[in-house]
Amino acid sequence: MTKEPQSDFCCLKFLFGVGFILGLLHHTQLLGQEPTAGWAAGKLIDTVLAKKGVGDTFSIDFGSYQNELFHLPIGVFDSGVGGLTVLETLLTYDEHNNANGQPGSDGIPDFQNERFVYLGDQANMPYGNYSAAGKEDYLRELIMKDAIFLLGNRYWPNANAKSPKLDKPPVKAIVIACNTATAYGLADIREAVEKWKLPVLVVGVVEAGADAFVQELPADGEPSSVAVMATLGTCSSGAYPKAIVRAAGLAGKRNPLVWQQGSLGLAGAIEGNSAFLNNDSNSKVSLAEKATTASKSEYQGPAVNNTRAPIDAALAKVYGFEASGLLGEPERPETWRLNSVENYVRYDVASLVEGYRKSGAKQPLGKVILGCTHFPYEANRISQCLSRLRDYRDAQGQQPYRDLIAEQVSLIDPGQLTARQLYRQLFIKRQLVRGESKRPPYVERIFLSVPAPDLVKSALAADGGLTSEFKYGRLAGKPEQEDTHYVPLTVDLLPESLVDLLKNHCSNIWKAVPPK
Repeated sequence: MTKEPQSDFCCLKFLFGVGFILGLLHHTQLLGQEPTAGWAAGKLIDTVLAKKGVGDTFSIDFGSYQNELFHLPIGVFDSGVGGLTVLETLLTYDEHNNANGQPGSDGIPDFQNERFVYLGDQANMPYGNYSAAGKEDYLRELIMKDAIFLLGNRYWPNANAKSPKLDKPPVKAIVIACNTATAYGLADIREAVEKWKLPVLVVGVVEAGADAFVQELPADGEPSSVAVMATLGTCSSGAYPKAIVRAAGLAGKRNPLVWQQGSLGLAGAIEGNSAFLNNDSNSKVSLAEKATTASKSEYQGPAVNNTRAPIDAALAKVYGFEASGLLGEPERPETWRLNSVENYVRYDVASLVEGYRKSGAKQPLGKVILGCTHFPYEANRISQCLSRLRDYRDAQGQQPYRDLIAEQVSLIDPGQLTARQLYRQLFIKRQLVRGESKRPPYVERIFLSVPAPDLVKSALAADGGLTSEFKYGRLAGKPEQEDTHYVPLTVDLLPESLVDLLKNHCSNIWKAVPPK
């Protein structure tokens, strides 16, 4: 399989030119509507505008945008470290001639001389689960705070600092390297920079991915099909189906069939979140005991009794879970807890394909959009699972998925397409750094959010992060509320699993991560 640049499983389809949506499985939901919970983000926009101050909790120095912007860095943010896959792409991207901006590699990185500032809202991730918890308003407020941070100059020097510093550079462009944040916050942020009269470019990964897919659609004949693997939040927003249908309409092409699989825990598992993985490596502890530990530490991943991500015992062989990554008693599916990234991938891919089969669709899936920036880390595993299911035989020797999965499936990584959109728009706006310098693009600063040091102990989980009860119990509409701090990334803030990810998949970024 080639790689191109839940249940509440938001499995849905846009059928040909009709444009209607079937919400499947547990309930029907009209996903084509825009999220309506934007009042808190709007209140934050007005608060920033009214203050016009420097150093307040969420504030912007508007004076820093009165001069030329080309010398400022480019800001990138995500709900965690998944967006670093997008940043890594930006650092190495070379698809244009830097002299004239025309398509075609010239052997020089397109963003030569550019510098980047990255924010991962690690403390509040995963964003994809807020909508399922009924917290869309709070999610949009979080996303707006991320944008304000990049546009402002305020940060905390470390996790235990008593006072913030005010020397972070503002940014000339914002890349929303998070599909859920794009789905729920792109319009809010664009409205904000317009209201604040800031000439700042805002680019999101969803639009870029949808536009690129539509460009490959045939002009006539049978419409194509595409699957989207994304978080529950991205799926429930309907962002990809809407963006794809909109782009197809503008291009004069027939609407494709879009099938979505909402993932409840893969992004969290990739980051080692204790709500989805039990990281106790003590081999002397039995699987059943580990399952009990996982339950006590708020296990939220797929399970037989999890209505948002149910494990169907009848599909055990379809899932093909690895025993080493499964907690509980092997003969009792009701005790199962996923405990490896591999098994989360197997669950999501099997759920996607099985749901597609049950829908009655006949077109083979030939493309899969990796609609979460964490998922490119696991592209190889996703491809392997699709291949395994295409060849899968049931107890009767039948191959139920053979005709539903193309022999060659392309995995579409919106990061590549976002880089293209960013470069072209900055080139047109004449905001790229130009000159005699030949410095490669580089990461100036990486920031992560951490729980504020004065939080009550009941808000903190055993691993030092926020408990799910606290995380999803917070109320929106409090602009001064600061229960997390943005601090410079150091190696000690990363779990070992993320250190390995960065070393193996984001080598250019890993060089920019300082020690303690």
